[in-house]
Amino acid sequence: MSNIGVSKAGSHTLAERIKHLGDFTTDPRVLVISAIAVVVGTGGVIAGLILLWLIRLVTNVAYFGAFTLADLKLGQTPLGAAAILVPVVGSLIVGLIARYGSEKIRGHGIPEAIEAILLGRSRLDVKVAILKPLSSAIAIGTGGPFGAEGPIIMTGGAIGSLIAQTLPVSDVERKTLLVAGAAAGMTTVFGTPIAAIMLAVELLLFEWTPRSFVPVATAAIIAEVERHWLGLPRRCSRSTAAWRCRCSRSFAGS
Repeated sequence: MSNIGVSKAGSHTLAERIKHLGDFTTDPRVLVISAIAVVVGTGGVIAGLILLWLIRLVTNVAYFGAFTLADLKLGQTPLGAAAILVPVVGSLIVGLIARYGSEKIRGHGIPEAIEAILLGRSRLDVKVAILKPLSSAIAIGTGGPFGAEGPIIMTGGAIGSLIAQTLPVSDVERKTLLVAGAAAGMTTVFGTPIAAIMLAVELLLFEWTPRSFVPVATAAIIAEVERHWLGLPRRCSRSTAAWRCRCSRSFAGS
């Protein structure tokens, strides 16, 4: 009898664990968070556009001395051999920003977003939202060997977190909105909403439930629709010095 009791207790515990891991239940609250995710998605689009514009602007200033968003050809820079010093100067500027601005802008971007979720209750401050795209644009635009994935995830996540911090939401919901902003930003820069959603689920959400998945997917879809309206290209191509967006229909006014 005791063995039967132990067996039933073990089966009951296993059933509870399976039910917890496969929690696909939700409530009307997810509609509220999804509505907020629409706003977060638009914020992610704005963050993505600003990052792309900043990268182009920094590149033109650094290599041509021209304060313009025109799509200038790096091969035609008048600097000649002196262009090798541009990435060095860029790295020094970014180092100063990281030293005296915010230590959270250091690193790739994704590990910092994960740290904010796990240790910081998904709270990011305004400094990160401003300094991360600025420092990343300087690093990439001056020829640093980096891409825009980490920076836009951190920047978009900061936008989502800041919006969530102004609203009466729980820590879990704040995390969801942070991740929604990251997915929207990545969708804007790369034009890959499905990949952005999958990356968000795998690296940032740590769960596959409607309460989190639906708002994140909503933000990514909104970002894809808005970037299509803006005429952004499907993807970015790597130039000789940096990731630079080449648009068939210029969004930079060039």
